Amino acid sequence: MFSRRQLALLNYLYLLLVMFVIAGILTTAMTLQYANGELPCPLCLLERVAMLGVCFGIMLNFRRGFSYQNTGFSLLSAIVLLIISVRQSLLDIYPRPGHEYIGSAIFGIHMPVWSIIIALCLLTAYSIKLAIIGGDEYLGEAGVSQFPIVRKLADGLSLFVIALGLINLVSVILQCGLGECHTFSYQLLQ
Repeated sequence: MFSRRQLALLNYLYLLLVMFVIAGILTTAMTLQYANGELPCPLCLLERVAMLGVCFGIMLNFRRGFSYQNTGFSLLSAIVLLIISVRQSLLDIYPRPGHEYIGSAIFGIHMPVWSIIIALCLLTAYSIKLAIIGGDEYLGEAGVSQFPIVRKLADGLSLFVIALGLINLVSVILQCGLGECHTFSYQLLQ
């Protein structure tokens, strides 16, 4: 049906798409944070770290070549995202005074619920990829270097995700300082 080279290309395009979507989600979250002045809660910050973890596993596949360890890191990060977002949603399922959902709703859904959807989509997408494309043994024969355009896109997108991670790190340090994190103001800017 497909040659090994075509399967490798499909795999790399899939990984690029996953990383692109997560980069878009993180960019949207940070835009809401800075444009609307919506400080993320500590669990929201952990959800961002888990999404960056998914991207990190994908970046390792592009930089070092395919490894099930890299894919495992991405899947483990998706599971961590699911656990954190379910916990946050359960905490806020019945709004208590002073503990309502933080931030704007997008299409009527708040970020913790979106994070559950995102985590389930990631886990489902990886499952579908494995079911349709199968194991990734063919990637040993067709590395990403054989697809120069894909390689350049992966490098550019990886740099963008790294920049998002660094911006997020600086923002967290400003928001939380060295103490407990809260959503009222930037600790170090007071």
